Amino acid sequence: MTSFLKFNKNFLSITFILLIAVPIFGINFLISFLGNILLLLFLIPLLLLLLIFINFNSYKSKVNKCGNCGSISLGISETCINCGANLENMKKTNEVYKKPGESTIEVKAEEIK
Repeated sequence: MTSFLKFNKNFLSITFILLIAVPIFGINFLISFLGNILLLLFLIPLLLLLLIFINFNSYKSKVNKCGNCGSISLGISETCINCGANLENMKKTNEVYKKPGESTIEVKAEEIK
């Protein structure tokens, strides 16, 4: 009997809300409210994926690889954890940080007879 009353209370409360909300705010309000809730349910996961992507890229830019031993460390330290090599000098010699003109090979064309 109590489960029947609980079901009736839920059903009656939802019916009461609909009977009050629809005449006061209109059916257009109800449809737009449900549409906004569905829109949020789709946009919040996309926003979270975007934030994860941005954090992952910022984390990738802070990772340093030692040229001597190959160990990976975060950008916090200036020296390698394993071998003690200076990571700042390796960062300067890394080809990623060079200007494109410095890493381009100049080729002279010669005619072969």
